[in-house]
Amino acid sequence: MVKETPPKIVKATLKRKAPATTDAGPSAVESEVTGNEVVPVTDVAVSEEIKEEKHFVFKKQSFNYHGTVNNKKRVWKSLKQILTHERSLPWPESYVHYSHISAPPSFKPAKKYSDISGLTAKYTDPQTKLQYAMAEEFSTVRSLPSDIISGYLSLRGVNSVIG
Repeated sequence: MVKETPPKIVKATLKRKAPATTDAGPSAVESEVTGNEVVPVTDVAVSEEIKEEKHFVFKKQSFNYHGTVNNKKRVWKSLKQILTHERSLPWPESYVHYSHISAPPSFKPAKKYSDISGLTAKYTDPQTKLQYAMAEEFSTVRSLPSDIISGYLSLRGVNSVIG
């Protein structure tokens, strides 16, 4: 007794199915499908379905990631290796490469951080020029001696004389 497997129910797409062929010849499985109707398809028809390959415009078809040239493997260099190599070569003054490209200044203002807590500072004490985030820090800033205030300012890189 031979068990026959029932045909699979596959949700059809808008593609045309390829004709299924067996040893006895082509079968009548080919059909043009429109919409989202459900069509019974045999295993042979599923395996022989014509699928179109996606072609990306931005990808180079001849690119080989694991390619070999003259029986040598392609070596991938890190950015640090590229920069080191560029610095060692004699370049003309007007030549632009990785190590000479610098970013333009930012349009956003620089963030200010509290000198006491390190939180984002919204306020600056006009007397000591220290930045603070909350009212509790303001009372601490006003009670600090001048040598500690100058130490905080030198850590931030501000060289102003407090008098």
